[in-house]
Amino acid sequence: MYERYYGLRERPFDLTPDPRYLFLSEKHREALSHLHYGIAGRKGITVLIGEAGTGKTTLLHAALEQRRDANTCAVYLSNPLLSRNEFFEFVAWGFGLDAGTATSKTRFVLELTRTLAARREAGGTAALVIDEAQCLSYELMEEIRLLANIETAADKLMTVVMVGQPELADRLNESSLRQLKQRVALRCSLPALDGMETAAYVSNRIAVAGGQSDQIFTAAALDTIFERSRGIPRTVSVICDNALLTGFAADERPIGRDTILEVCRDFDLREAGAAGEDEPGLSPGVTPVPGTPRTSSFF
Repeated sequence: MYERYYGLRERPFDLTPDPRYLFLSEKHREALSHLHYGIAGRKGITVLIGEAGTGKTTLLHAALEQRRDANTCAVYLSNPLLSRNEFFEFVAWGFGLDAGTATSKTRFVLELTRTLAARREAGGTAALVIDEAQCLSYELMEEIRLLANIETAADKLMTVVMVGQPELADRLNESSLRQLKQRVALRCSLPALDGMETAAYVSNRIAVAGGQSDQIFTAAALDTIFERSRGIPRTVSVICDNALLTGFAADERPIGRDTILEVCRDFDLREAGAAGEDEPGLSPGVTPVPGTPRTSSFF
């Protein structure tokens, strides 16, 4: 709707994990390197922790896309709210095991081990990638630990990548999951963006869409976007997309601070550090900030 008015080829702030819009802050680059190394190096279990909306799923898609031509078979589970049998069915399907393998745990383990060993002999790698891993049941956590034990005397036959919100770190600290935590070979955290990174994130997405940030948002608008989003990329995208729509309707170019504040009022995004009635709120469809209930984890 507003694309032509602002000189854009497409909407730059859609909430999809499109690797074309990947913005790599220093911490994002470090996290992506961990994912690459964990998958390619057969490191057992790799864990990535980050608040909702910080870009974990986008990094996952970027890492898997770059491994697509490297003889890597990656099974990606985005919704881990499965029963034990459903989990086995999903993994069996993902690795191309014979139909009915999942009906017997013994047969499942034997077939999976054979398949993974054959892939390793052919020079390939295998990975089980689990997003929203904080939602895994204790039963599935234990099954994942056991799957991560499939190995030869030299290395692991399958990498397990667990990506989740801070609750995943809390769960790994529980005594009942200490054996799983001991098998984590790589671990990385993904924080929110700072002010300069937020401005660069906005500029990068606008540039990919064919526009120029300084012709669309004023410096004061960008400062306000950072203040109200707390540097959470998905929240930044929500604010910017709605600001573009509001600015288009008001024939405003570039968009100033007042329009950003209007959008933030609509979404109940208040200034950080406010108290009482100014505590951060949440409206339907808005990404929560640290300390509030969480939604999905891509931006």
